[in-house]
Amino acid sequence: MPQGVNRLAVLEIGRICVKTCGREAGRKCVIVDIIDKNFVLITGPKSLTGVRRRRVNVRHIEPTEFKVDIRRGASDEEVLEALKSSGLIDRMERISLSRLKPSELIRSMV
Repeated sequence: MPQGVNRLAVLEIGRICVKTCGREAGRKCVIVDIIDKNFVLITGPKSLTGVRRRRVNVRHIEPTEFKVDIRRGASDEEVLEALKSSGLIDRMERISLSRLKPSELIRSMV
């Protein structure tokens, strides 16, 4: 992120991010709620990217330039519908499949 840009200004509800830490690192997620200056609530949704709804530290996600129009605290179904209507669902699926281990990728294709 460029120096001088306020990270919290970019972290907004509906912003698509990439997780940078933990077992879900590299997978995309959507910010559903901003808890405080250090934590946000995210979801994949799990059925799409494998990222379950959880609270994460803002240092553990990297925002992208993409954003979907959702309300604060939106359900996984509402997030999925917003991704479909904005045409970003294909982009989310491609990235999540690329993060699978080879054995998991083969199982997902069967």
